[in-house]
Amino acid sequence: MKSYVNRANPGVNLPAPRGHNAALVLDLLRGAGEAGISRLELAERTGLTPQAVSKITARLRAEGLAAEAGRRASTGGKPRTVLRLVPEAGHAVGLHLDRDELTAVLVDLTGTVVAERHAPLAFGTGAEAVVEAAVGEVRGLLAGAVTTVGRAGPPEAAPGVGGPDVYGPGGPGVGGVSGVGVALPGPLDHVGGVLRRVTGFPGWDGFPLRDALAERLGLPVVVDKDTNAAALGLALAGADAAGSFAYLHLGTGLGAGLVLGGALHRGARTGAGEFGHQVLQLDGPPCECGDRGCVEALCLAAVARGELDEAARVLGTAAGNLVGLLDIDRVLLGGRTVFAADELFVRGVGAVVAERVRRSGGATEVPVALAPGGERAVAEGAAQLVLAPLFGRASAVGAYVGGGVVGGGPAGGAPG
Repeated sequence: MKSYVNRANPGVNLPAPRGHNAALVLDLLRGAGEAGISRLELAERTGLTPQAVSKITARLRAEGLAAEAGRRASTGGKPRTVLRLVPEAGHAVGLHLDRDELTAVLVDLTGTVVAERHAPLAFGTGAEAVVEAAVGEVRGLLAGAVTTVGRAGPPEAAPGVGGPDVYGPGGPGVGGVSGVGVALPGPLDHVGGVLRRVTGFPGWDGFPLRDALAERLGLPVVVDKDTNAAALGLALAGADAAGSFAYLHLGTGLGAGLVLGGALHRGARTGAGEFGHQVLQLDGPPCECGDRGCVEALCLAAVARGELDEAARVLGTAAGNLVGLLDIDRVLLGGRTVFAADELFVRGVGAVVAERVRRSGGATEVPVALAPGGERAVAEGAAQLVLAPLFGRASAVGAYVGGGVVGGGPAGGAPG
C-alpha cells in the first residue's frame, strides 16, 4: 500500500477564531442571518464586555468574516450599528462517498450549497481508484464553482495547494476553501482518518483516507461515517438541538447517527451507530459483516424482494430497540431507499416504534419523521465537519489534518 504523509497547506484555512469568545460571536452572527445583530446584543447574549465584543468584531471585519448590515433604532442615544456574517467569506467542501456513487457539494459559511456534482463510484475498485475519483470530482467542483459564486476567470491556487483547480485564499467569490469533509460507510477511525473493515469491502481495512486526500488536494481533510455527518448537519440545523435523536440511514447499507444531549455521539473508537449490525434473527441470513440475522441484511433482503412494508417493519423493530435503550426524543429517517418510499417508511417505522413506547409505559410520544435535506444531507453534513470549529462547535467534530482543529477546541488556542 502506498504510504501517505500529509503536506496540506494550512495557509488556505479560514481565519481561525483565537478562542471560544470569537467563536461565540461568529455563531451568533450566523444565527442572526441577513437582519444582523448589534454589538450590544452580542455582549448581552455572550456575557462579554462591550469592549471585548468591539475588539472581536473589529478583527472579524478586518478578516472579512463580518460586515455592517445597517443601523437599528435604540431606546436612547444614536442608532446601533448592526453586523452580519459574510457568507461568501469562506467555503467548505462536503464529499459523500457511497458504495456506488459520489456526491460533492460546495457550501458557504451559512451551509448554503453554492455548487454540487454527482458521479458514479465503484467502491470495490479499491482505495487508489476511489481516491483518484474523489480528487477529480473535488477539483471539478471547485473549478466549476467559479461562475456559480460570481467570479470570472480561472481560480488562483495558493502556494503549495494542489494545482489550479483548488482554491486558496481569494478562491470562489471572496473567500477560499477551508477544507474537505468526507463521509462514507463505516466502520472507521474518525480521529486517525483511517478506514476499518468497511462492510462488504474488507480490502479498505487500514487505509489512511484522510491523509491520502489531504496530500492530493493540499487542503485540510476530516473523515467521518456518513451517518455521523448527516446527524451533525441535522443537529446544527436545529433538529432537537438540545435533545436526543437518532438518524437512521437506509441506502446501500444501514447505519445510525446518534445525537445525545445535543452532542454527536461517536463512542471512544467511532464505533457508535453501527446500528445495521444488531442481530434480530438468530441463525438468520448471512450478513456481509460476517454475522447472521443482522438488521441490515434483513432490511436489504426485503427491499430486494420488493417487500417494502416488511423492510419498514424490520427497521421499526430495530428503531424501537434503540428508543428503548437510549430513551431518545425522536427518530429521523434518510437514505435513498427511504426517500424512494418515504410515506411508507415513516408510517411503518412510526407504527412499530409507537407500539414499543406504548408497551413500555412511556407517556411521551417518540415521533418518527423524514430527515430534512433529502439525499444531499450526508454531503452537506460532511461540509459541516469542516465549518463547525469556526463557530465553536469543534467538540462535535474532533480532529482533521492539514491545519485547524486537531482533537478538540477551536484552532488558534489563545482566548479571544
